[in-house]
Amino acid sequence: MKRFAIAAMLASGLAVGTLPALAQSGGLKKITLSGGSVGGAWSAVGTAIGETIRRESPGVSFGYEPGREAANIQLVSQGKIELGIAHAQLAKRAQAGEEPFKAPVTNLRALALIDPMAAVQILVREDSGIDSFESVLAAKKPVRVVLNQRGTLMAVTGEEVFKAYGITARDIEGWGGRIHHVDYNAGLEMMKNGQADIIINMLAFPSGQINGATREMKVRMLGISPAASARLNGLLGTAGITVPAGTYPFQPAEIATITGSVVLFASAEMKDEDAATIVEGMIKHFPYLKQAHAMLAKLEPADLARVQPLTLHPGAEQAYRKAGLLK
Repeated sequence: MKRFAIAAMLASGLAVGTLPALAQSGGLKKITLSGGSVGGAWSAVGTAIGETIRRESPGVSFGYEPGREAANIQLVSQGKIELGIAHAQLAKRAQAGEEPFKAPVTNLRALALIDPMAAVQILVREDSGIDSFESVLAAKKPVRVVLNQRGTLMAVTGEEVFKAYGITARDIEGWGGRIHHVDYNAGLEMMKNGQADIIINMLAFPSGQINGATREMKVRMLGISPAASARLNGLLGTAGITVPAGTYPFQPAEIATITGSVVLFASAEMKDEDAATIVEGMIKHFPYLKQAHAMLAKLEPADLARVQPLTLHPGAEQAYRKAGLLK
């Protein structure tokens, strides 16, 4: 009889508060999140976020798809997927219609910060003879460069780093060099195999990927000059940061560089209650998120709401205020 009583309560709606929030009437039944390449940090983080959604709303179908951040932005904006991961600075460029976007994308809203430190880290092979960008320019060196895949802030930033020193992609190719756009793991393999001289990416430090790759090759890390940093920060919306001395075994001195941040975002069209439920799940299961990947380990719950230069989704803002994480 007890079983039938519970069923009757559910059918009558008296126990609707016990139902998974996203599975309630009108809520999302399926969520797709597009992040980065398989095996990368964004893949691990995206999968972990999916697990918090499953735990909070077991009736919702969650799927993770590998992607590229410019495409993630377009897909979310167009309503083809519900969630995306991207650098906040690239999303800001999308809002302004700046490269690599052809027109403004104005309906993006942030749900959470997931990486406060996406630092530009520039590695050169020790046997390349490169000790600065100025030396590359002076010698018109035919340098072989690895940048992340096109359509990412990492690729845009890598090209802009060279431009900040007066070096264009056309210059590099004209000197006999080449720029490769591949995912970071593939790029590190190219460095190890002697197929590239320099690799630039944006990631937290210390990076397990860098530590793993440099066990098998000798590298040095290049810094970014104050003048170049100022130009890049003004252009990209990044900020200055220092990689402390000894962060890596091959890096005895501190290195000046710049950093961006990474966010989870949705479209403005997502219902407030759906955005709130996703964020509430992340807050509730935050200890799980922190142990899911090193980039999340540096965060505290209050950090999740720090999505500048983007605007929080109203539903996300409600969730943070309810949890006492926003005043």
